Amino acid sequence: MFDVGFSELILVAVVALIVIGPERLPKVARTAGLWLGRARRTLGAVKQEIDRELKAGELAEILKQQAVSQSVETIVELTPPPSASTPVSTAAPVTPPPPAATDVDITR
Repeated sequence: MFDVGFSELILVAVVALIVIGPERLPKVARTAGLWLGRARRTLGAVKQEIDRELKAGELAEILKQQAVSQSVETIVELTPPPSASTPVSTAAPVTPPPPAATDVDITR
């Protein structure tokens, strides 16, 4: 994120030592460390919450797809057989007649 090298950190420490002074520098460093720790924890918590929401959304989509596929399977499995009110034909299936025979000249 930030490209801060060791030399830049030393420069910041020297400037802080000059501006703040040697007596207050440990207390300021400790306070800055506490604030930095809080910021990192807050950022981590927000990141975890976003990940949870994404996973919950994916899970909801998967469950929705499964519900749709199961309902189709249920409809197919639960389709009732024809009821007594619908007429069922017991006659043999009708087959078309064979094609008419034609005279073939075999003398050639």
